[in-house]
Amino acid sequence: MKVLIVTGLSGAGKSNAIKYLEDMGYYCIDNMPPALLGSFMSLESQDKIDLEKAAFVMDIRGRAFFNDLEKALEELRAENKDFKVLFLEATDDALVRRFKETRRVHPLSDGGTSSDAIQKEKKMLANIRENADFIINTTDLKPMELQNRLQEMLADDENDGFVMTIQSFGYKHGMSLDADIVFDVRFIPNPYYIKNMKELTGNDKKVRDYVNQFEETQEFITRVSSLIEYLIPYYMKQGKRNLVAAFGCTGGQHRSVSMANEFSDIFNAKGRKVTTVHRDILKR
Repeated sequence: MKVLIVTGLSGAGKSNAIKYLEDMGYYCIDNMPPALLGSFMSLESQDKIDLEKAAFVMDIRGRAFFNDLEKALEELRAENKDFKVLFLEATDDALVRRFKETRRVHPLSDGGTSSDAIQKEKKMLANIRENADFIINTTDLKPMELQNRLQEMLADDENDGFVMTIQSFGYKHGMSLDADIVFDVRFIPNPYYIKNMKELTGNDKKVRDYVNQFEETQEFITRVSSLIEYLIPYYMKQGKRNLVAAFGCTGGQHRSVSMANEFSDIFNAKGRKVTTVHRDILKR
């Protein structure tokens, strides 16, 4: 039985995630007390249940019960149980906006502000986030994009189960928040200043050819692809099964998009499971 523990910040999209997981064939339980997790998983070894996939949402709505989560996960790891932890998060501004829009109260607000409650929750969840197998930042994700990301992350892989997300972004729109490793490609000459390329993006062959023609670009591609391939086994050794590599330029339309596409092609050719995300390509 494949077991997925879904947790994360309140308002980050766990309710949507559990709906999509149900559509993907998971048996789902929302707001499950962590202390019951071990007992549920032991039912399979006793042949009392016959499930291929199960997902459990556990978050601070459980109040006192939630304090048992870290202990429960440690016990499962000690018993070599097969499970993964998915952590959902979003920026503070996005979370505050969502609580305002839905007119719901943060579970930890206790009469205070949502901002204070979010900071408190972050501290409570810091260790769990640190050891999560998958982290998804839902700040800029539409519901369908979240569903696609879940499908990519959780799909069975014929090789080693390692999933890559390669992202482009623009620094003027803010740093990538869910990246594990970030590469600044603003050293590459900018096609934005070439008249017939200004309105194009790195998805256009003309822009990509321009970006790739420089010696420094080719050297960068060679060195960075080797670095990432070198790091993957060590990430996996630490139990990490997904890597978000982000490439940033000024606006997020030209150089970063070209490089994200280039590295997606490289790792797809190596047999890696790759999702490509152009975060800021439509922003001006």
